[in-house]
Amino acid sequence: MDSRDEQPDITAATGRALDRRAELSEFLRSRRARLKPEDVGLSGFGRHRRVPGLRREELAQLAGVSVAYYTRLEQGNGRNVSAEVLDAIARALRLTDAEHAHLTHLAKPKALKKKQQGARQQQVRPALRQLLQTMESVPAYVVGRRAEILAWNRMAAALFGDWGEVPPAERNWARLVFLRPEYRDLFVDWEQKAIDIVCALRMDAGCHPDDPRLSALVGELSVKSEEFRRLWATHDVREKSHGVKHLHHPLVGDLALNFETFRLTDGSEQSLVTYHAEPGSPTAESLRLLASWGTDATRAARPA
Repeated sequence: MDSRDEQPDITAATGRALDRRAELSEFLRSRRARLKPEDVGLSGFGRHRRVPGLRREELAQLAGVSVAYYTRLEQGNGRNVSAEVLDAIARALRLTDAEHAHLTHLAKPKALKKKQQGARQQQVRPALRQLLQTMESVPAYVVGRRAEILAWNRMAAALFGDWGEVPPAERNWARLVFLRPEYRDLFVDWEQKAIDIVCALRMDAGCHPDDPRLSALVGELSVKSEEFRRLWATHDVREKSHGVKHLHHPLVGDLALNFETFRLTDGSEQSLVTYHAEPGSPTAESLRLLASWGTDATRAARPA
């Protein structure tokens, strides 16, 4: 089971790319606002502060740059900033590795090739599709840029619903989670799943600020989902490659599944995501039942 249909053009929602300068400015402001002077060993300079978090001059002092230089950067002008200065600012802001990478992408973006600027289709290698089908007892799928679901196996369909029945434009984790009510019921901690998706989209936007398809997706979700607007405004970024997901399946009930995300190194910006249960656990038995039910389980898990 996989997505071989051509992805329709979704750029109609907005023809403009994300504003990289605004993204850089808002990201730096949001990271500065979350720090208090005492967090970084500075005095509070009095009790009355008109801005939340650190002032620009305080951040500049910590980073070892002039206030004017940092101000230009926070206004979105990162054209001539050096990697060393970005490193210093990242340390001063106490950025995580993911946030540091995001800052670098925003300040010094890599230009997209012309062939990448349009509605370029993401292709999954045939050998990878074959691998998915050999994983008969492990739910697995391939996800690409913009959280697009590109290919999956029978067990993934039994677990999440048959994405083959979903229109190609909607085979996207962000659309499923924010726009389809049944996925709120599926994910026990829906809020955390939503946060993870938005953080991943933010990372994608930092790497590809000129992608009109991503801009269209963000524009559509911002219009249709108040929750998405709220989470997008936080400017949070993080990478989550493994963990535990708790699901409530319509056929077998509660599941506790370990997931692993394997980033492909072939330049495709795709990841293979797998789910498995602890041996001998109730969840392992539930997965065995789903595997034995085959297409019946897929139909039962299919969103109404």
